[in-house]
Amino acid sequence: MRKFRFVIVRSGSTMGFAGKFLYWSGGAVLLVFIVAVFLPSSAHVERSVSIDAHAATIFALLNDFEQVNKWSPWADTDPNARFDVTGPARGVGAAIRWEGSIIGHGAQTIIESVPFERVVSRLDLSNRGEAIATFTLSENAAGTQVNWAFDSEFGLNLLARYIGLMLDGVVGSDYEKGLLNLKTMAESLPRADFSAVEIEHIIVEASDIAYLTTTSIPEPAAIAEATGNAYFNILSFIDDHGLQEAGAPIIISRGFSGAKIRFDAGIPVRGISAQTPGSVDLVKLGSTYAGAVIRVKHVGSYSSLGQTHGKIAAYLAALGIERNGDAWESYLSDPTRTAESDLITYVYYPVRHDRELR
Repeated sequence: MRKFRFVIVRSGSTMGFAGKFLYWSGGAVLLVFIVAVFLPSSAHVERSVSIDAHAATIFALLNDFEQVNKWSPWADTDPNARFDVTGPARGVGAAIRWEGSIIGHGAQTIIESVPFERVVSRLDLSNRGEAIATFTLSENAAGTQVNWAFDSEFGLNLLARYIGLMLDGVVGSDYEKGLLNLKTMAESLPRADFSAVEIEHIIVEASDIAYLTTTSIPEPAAIAEATGNAYFNILSFIDDHGLQEAGAPIIISRGFSGAKIRFDAGIPVRGISAQTPGSVDLVKLGSTYAGAVIRVKHVGSYSSLGQTHGKIAAYLAALGIERNGDAWESYLSDPTRTAESDLITYVYYPVRHDRELR
């Protein structure tokens, strides 16, 4: 009698292997799911650095995405990436969008801005979800302590919870690089604290002036004497030609001539006609700058105006604003009738491409 081996036995063996595979793989998936349920539903990454610079300077570099891109750790990572800055020039509502082959695409918007203390942004990381980035500034012995935090909520996205376990290593290393870039940039800028200075971004119109160019050694007494002589000649010119004073006296800085400072002492005028000579005994007619300016109100002694100029220079550098001409001062107070501590002077700096005024 012939014996047979039934194929069904082998088939049963094959199905048994497949069944075991499905059993174990299903168990593995279930295990992954169970573990994910107990993983943290959020992630927090934080790094800090101490910077030898005033909080006002650092805040300016954090509160404006044009400035952020100058120290950002991601700008160099993807040189061909496109960055579009939109919204206000700085502060709440300022936004940036990016798209690149390496850094992907996403957006960031400032949602909280507390001068010299904190900047908070919402990050839209496309299919990677959303997150919150927070910069916190505090004073320390070395200058300013900067903390940079990243917070993300995963909710029921179990895959994101696993990714969250790696965020500290990935995001943390980028934050460390960025903070070092920020430190280098902040410490390279002019060191003057402009946090208490009230700075206006305005547009000014041109005014007719009678002026006289003069020089002086850079000492207060010598400058006062040169200015007084210039104003005497200008007032004589105004009286001789039937003009009227139309504003406070001004001084327009023109730089140095050798070891001496050079400046135009001027007085705004009205009443110029075709018969008014354009120049007499070094006194000339001209007009002031017209356009975007930074204006600061200085209260106090003229001798401390240099400090105000230094603070304005630090402000412009921190915000990346380019000057567009010579600065000038307008003296609203009569020093013969006003206490030195109450003297009011407006300081103007012409600027170009002021995004604050767009």
